[in-house]
Amino acid sequence: MGKLYVVPTPIGNLDDITLRALKVLNEVDIILAEDTRTSSKLLHHFEIQKKLFSHHKFNEHKTSALIAERIEAGENIALISDAGTPGISDPGFLLVRTCVENGIEVETLPGATAFVPALVNSGLPCDKFCFEGFLPQKKGRQKRLKELADEKRTMVFYESPYRLLKALEQFGEFFGAERKIAVSREISKMHEENVRGTVSEVMGHFKSAASIKGEIVIVVQGLVE
Repeated sequence: MGKLYVVPTPIGNLDDITLRALKVLNEVDIILAEDTRTSSKLLHHFEIQKKLFSHHKFNEHKTSALIAERIEAGENIALISDAGTPGISDPGFLLVRTCVENGIEVETLPGATAFVPALVNSGLPCDKFCFEGFLPQKKGRQKRLKELADEKRTMVFYESPYRLLKALEQFGEFFGAERKIAVSREISKMHEENVRGTVSEVMGHFKSAASIKGEIVIVVQGLVE
């Protein structure tokens, strides 16, 4: 029987890939990628010549069982996402669960993920925190924000640059304009930006920005009683 390797890839700076990740990607039989076009550039950069197969949120329900069968037949398979660690707001959970249910060994490598550097860099307490990922875009969004208004732990969110201002406005509404937050953008890339302050102060910063680009991590102070 083979093994499933869950392999984190850089979220920006390609130097963030680990030696172990490169070794695994060079040795497995095939690599599953969220977007083969994006991942082919990464593999080309590191001169890794392996077959790439698509594994994304639109087909993972259908392909997970087939992939598990291939591993059971002896193939070693690596799973990567476009950036960061698979399964963290990216495809991966269903395949890992399928493998676990079928007694297939899963080995997850440590490596890049956006929320950890953003959390540590925020200056907010990081001994206890809750990771919320992406909030629902429409249905259930306000309900979840109401539930989190009394959360005492530091909260971590992912957000699209196109919805950042809307998210900040809602944080002001449900958490209060004076709640401390930090917004990290383009982590590990050339134009990395970290903005800290109250909700109203950070909102003012981004409202005056010419444009907002890149992946966004928002770290929000928990309720202080």
